[in-house]
Amino acid sequence: MSYGRPPGLPLVDAMTPPVLVLCGPLTPGEVSGRCEALRALLDGGGSGRVVVCDVAGLGPPGLAAVNLLARLQLTARRAGGRIRLRDPSPALCALLDLVGLRFETEGQPEQREPPLRVQEAVEPGDPAV
Repeated sequence: MSYGRPPGLPLVDAMTPPVLVLCGPLTPGEVSGRCEALRALLDGGGSGRVVVCDVAGLGPPGLAAVNLLARLQLTARRAGGRIRLRDPSPALCALLDLVGLRFETEGQPEQREPPLRVQEAVEPGDPAV
């Protein structure tokens, strides 16, 4: 038994951001192509203008990876969006911290939100807020 496609637009999960997979080793000529791919994903709309960059395949972190991520972040901000890193290695996170670049990563709570399951202690004499 078969049935036809339902009328109207196809169902799309608007909460799932598009993913840009980054693989290494990187050459300087590939940076502009990756920035164009990011710009195309941001122009496509989607989940709050966020693109997830899967950096698990970048290989050992180096200045080429830092350069690429800095340019991607700049491209996203110029387009009114932002990027989020997926599966960064601890070495890449340390290198990004060393050069002063901050990126949002998947699975990490935002800075303005407390982590889940955190309970504040209340002292018996504290006034109610």
